[in-house]
Amino acid sequence: MSGIDRTPPKVHLRVNGERRASGSGGTYGHVNPATGEVDAQIPLADKDEIDLAVTAAHEAFQSWKRTPPAQRRALLVRLADLIEAHADEFARLGALDNGTPLTVGAAFPVLSAEWTRYYAGWADKIQGELTGNPVQDGELGYTLAQPYGVVGIIITWNGPLISLAMKIPAAVAAGNTVVVKPSELTPFSGELFMDLVEQAGFPPGVVNVLPGTAEAGAQLVSHPLVRKVTFTGGPATATRILEACAPSMKPAVLELGGKSANIVFADADLDVACQIGTTFSLIALSGQGCAFATRMIVHEDVYDEVVARVTLIAQNIPVGDPFDPAVASGPVVNQAAVERILGMIERAAEQGATLLAGGSRIDRAGYFIQPTVFADVDPDSELAQTEVFGPVLTIFKFRTEEEAVALANGTRYALSSYVQTRDLQRALRVAAELDAGETLVNGATNLKVGRPFGGFGLSGVGKEGGRQGIEEFLRIRSVGITV
Repeated sequence: MSGIDRTPPKVHLRVNGERRASGSGGTYGHVNPATGEVDAQIPLADKDEIDLAVTAAHEAFQSWKRTPPAQRRALLVRLADLIEAHADEFARLGALDNGTPLTVGAAFPVLSAEWTRYYAGWADKIQGELTGNPVQDGELGYTLAQPYGVVGIIITWNGPLISLAMKIPAAVAAGNTVVVKPSELTPFSGELFMDLVEQAGFPPGVVNVLPGTAEAGAQLVSHPLVRKVTFTGGPATATRILEACAPSMKPAVLELGGKSANIVFADADLDVACQIGTTFSLIALSGQGCAFATRMIVHEDVYDEVVARVTLIAQNIPVGDPFDPAVASGPVVNQAAVERILGMIERAAEQGATLLAGGSRIDRAGYFIQPTVFADVDPDSELAQTEVFGPVLTIFKFRTEEEAVALANGTRYALSSYVQTRDLQRALRVAAELDAGETLVNGATNLKVGRPFGGFGLSGVGKEGGRQGIEEFLRIRSVGITV
């Protein structure tokens, strides 16, 4: 489309308030997933730059932890305002980063500003509690809620801006400093984010952002001055992080994958149920989201109608150029993702699943896959048990409430779950039985900042969001005084 600026910004390593145009990790040729062509060279940090950044963050922590909470709050509020003011540019960069359509990417700056403001509000509300009664016990006891120090942050590529906003504001509001390794696949949003951190007036060294090599990530996790790690990504990398943390018992927050169920009861509003079922599996981020409802579990009385509706929606999803305002779904992130997703689709068909829509690569430049829907999927098959991270939805049939819950709980993931019913008692009953970190009923909003977000099992450890989100970045100490 003519008139649209598709020029990516120049990316730097951002260390202690300095911009470095190169790193000892070499460069990465960023590939625009909508074209399949290299559009920028990204400098990569290696161990040396990570050490510099961690050292700078450690030095900055000595004063940042003593910065008045009201001042930390004001800086975060200013950052939130700047994020909102640059919403259009963040949406543009999201399209360049990973092919997120402008129509979808426009929501992320608003959500990111909200997460930033929310944790700004916590900065001056961190307090300990009285634990002893000096009159009765002869001893005064109280607790101190204190920051860890340097927090190492590693984020994945599917939501580069919101991932930064879900981690950095809470950590710095609590008084920590951070070193962030974003994915080299999506470097542009982080560059603008750091521009705004500087404009907001954060002291040098409080926030450092460095795209880097795998070795850089390993160095960040194992660095002795890094006191806690928070990671968003897959279980395989999380396992290596835990192994690196184990020798020093370093704590970690791990936000990992999901295979979320969307249970549709016979009394559900099918317009809402089918829209949620397709939006959060086939449309948004081209299915590349950890909390998406990729398994639709439908009561037998409405199964045929739901299948027909979902198939029709899938066949008419506008897929294409992320800069086209008429497009709802863009490409997947790279060629490796294309091969992985198509491989799973092919094996599912070979194993007897019924292909209702899609199933193929779209014949155009870039990494585009048709929105794909399967029915008659074996609950124990690869497609039912493994996170696809692509535009693929599976539909199952159930008869009883117990059967629906068993199907929903029948994977090793436990991140999100969805329930569609007009029966409030049923919704409450089923929500209590679902083994997931969150349950969203009848279209409740995902990633609401006031609610803790995080799963169990292969879906991770720890929480982001809510009061629990800032508590992850505070160490509780106790003090007793004889009076």
